[in-house]
Amino acid sequence: MPLALFDLDDTLIDHHAAFRAWAEEFSAEYDLGSEGFDWLMAVKARYSGTKDRLFSMVRDEFELAEPADLLWEGYRRRIPELATCRSEDLEALQQLRRAGWRIGIVTNGMADNQSAKIHRTGLAGLADAWCISDEVGIRKPDPRIFRLAAQRCGMPADDTGWMVGDSLTLDVAGGRAAGLRTVWINPSQLTVPSDQPGPDFAVASVADAVQRLLA
Repeated sequence: MPLALFDLDDTLIDHHAAFRAWAEEFSAEYDLGSEGFDWLMAVKARYSGTKDRLFSMVRDEFELAEPADLLWEGYRRRIPELATCRSEDLEALQQLRRAGWRIGIVTNGMADNQSAKIHRTGLAGLADAWCISDEVGIRKPDPRIFRLAAQRCGMPADDTGWMVGDSLTLDVAGGRAAGLRTVWINPSQLTVPSDQPGPDFAVASVADAVQRLLA
């Protein structure tokens, strides 16, 4: 029985669109204007750390009265309500399950936020198991989180399994280190940097990845 592990944000879920919708609401609520919205989107594009530190930056930038942890809590509560999956990706996962594949989700992030996304988008009914870094105490690209996700799916993490994700560092390098083959979600058709490990193949979407796996 084959195994496919998937990243969550900007792989299964259009996190960029959810963040943009949240940033529009947040900018309106705090009267930040278009400049504030642009700042939030620019920070999101270049920020790679944990979100608790991000909201300390947001609080300081706009001199907000609310503590950063409350701003972060509000974000975690709202983002799952804005999260969506492409219908063709959900249909592709259903096709993968019908073909006998085990499906897992491997994601960094807070347990409440990521778990809510998985349930609200219907992914919980399509995945055999998932691992959230906050829950298990391991973050991608540590290979242990991929192995744990495979174990929860009842499968070994070896070269018969696949990791599908949008990050060369977290998903491709991490998946390879765990012994998995890898698919890079790369809709912009970027070139793999010379200092980064290359995936087994690159595609534009989860639906495209599933077709390659089934082929």
